[in-house]
Amino acid sequence: MAGGKMQDEDVRVGVDRFPERRPIGTAAEDDLVRDYREPPAAPLFEASELSSWSFYRAGIAEFVATFLFLYVTVLTVMGVSKSSSKCGTVGIQGIAWAFGGMIFALVYCTAGVSGGHINPAVTFGLLLARKLSLPRAAYYVVMQCLGAVCGAGVVKAFGAGLYESAGGGANAVSPGYTKGDGLGAEIVGTFVLVYTVFSATDAKRNARDSHVPVLAPLPIGFAVFLVHLATIPITGTGINPARSLGAAIIYDRPHGWHGHWIFWVGPFAGAALAAVYHQVVIRAIPFKAAAGDSTHY
Repeated sequence: MAGGKMQDEDVRVGVDRFPERRPIGTAAEDDLVRDYREPPAAPLFEASELSSWSFYRAGIAEFVATFLFLYVTVLTVMGVSKSSSKCGTVGIQGIAWAFGGMIFALVYCTAGVSGGHINPAVTFGLLLARKLSLPRAAYYVVMQCLGAVCGAGVVKAFGAGLYESAGGGANAVSPGYTKGDGLGAEIVGTFVLVYTVFSATDAKRNARDSHVPVLAPLPIGFAVFLVHLATIPITGTGINPARSLGAAIIYDRPHGWHGHWIFWVGPFAGAALAAVYHQVVIRAIPFKAAAGDSTHY
């Protein structure tokens, strides 16, 4: 009997000292309520931010990031076009890695300053989700487009002849595909990107899985890489209106402007669909707001 009592005591002490571990990715309901609150929606217009240096610094960061993005990626495209043999260059896979790798690096560098959008479609999707104000979104888009033009311009300055002969990295629907094909590819490709942005930066995920470190720029860059692998043969892969506009302006040939609307309508439509899917279907935020619940999942 004494032995049985000692064994029961050991079990009780063991339970107290070594509680059962929770499976990765799960947490008790009271922890969820304590750790997470739904961030408030950004105001549509906030006059005070227009007098803040952080507002203008963020736009400058978007300009520099988009400039570097176009510089590296279009230069990579020029290098592939210059080679007479696919085996003598990085090929389509290398181009895809250049786009995805630069997004990974630049989002990592600028996320703490501007949010690391580097893409008007991303900015538009986050605006629809009320993650930033309308003036900030418009400012970002202007700075992104200016940065893209400057980045493509520097590449052309390195070798105008090659730049012109290689198409300047401008997006266009490839022969054998219709404009409808190109539009569909841009919509789906941008949906993948913007949905990944929402998921990787979700405050709810960070609260729930705080013990599982996730470097947000990594899945975003990887999504860009995969989309480029899939759609380079169709449209050259836009999914970024600033990138398409910058290349088209500097190239300035009919080829660069033919069907250019696809690379604005497609990405903006894909971004809108991703915003609606994540905010309404996945997160059900409008329904929770109507119920006055900002804590539960």
